[in-house]
Formats: sequence, C-alpha cells, structure tokens
Amino acid sequence: MSQHRYPVGLSVRLSDRSHLSPRAADSYRITARMPVRDNTPQYRIRNDELGQDRVSSEDNLEPIDWGMTRSQ
Repeated sequence: MSQHRYPVGLSVRLSDRSHLSPRAADSYRITARMPVRDNTPQYRIRNDELGQDRVSSEDNLEPIDWGMTRSQ
C-alpha cells in the first residue's frame, strides 16, 4: 500500500488542469489525508480565497515550495 508523502498544510497545485474550469483556483492547501484509493494516496485540498474544496490523488499534485516546507 502506498503511503502519503505530503503533510497537511502543504501548498500544492494541480498538475492536470485539462478538465477544470478556467476559473478554478491555481493553488490549494492540503487540509486532510484521505484513504488510499487504487493504491494511490488521496488528499482533501482547499483554496480559501475562492472557497473551493476538492479531493485529488497524490499523482495529480505538485508541491509549491516543497523544499522550504520540508526543511522546517
């Protein structure tokens, strides 16, 4: 079983935006780790500015400033 790599609170963007509205948010914050589905970790993500919540698989997320967050 795959384990979650990203912590709650990490800022991320979606790597595949092909099925999203152009008005969808550019960046999100991980708010919760969800159960693994099809051997892929899932996350609940939120953009507070636009009030958008989503669930995304880990393979569709790109960390923003991951190096800075990891070293803290």
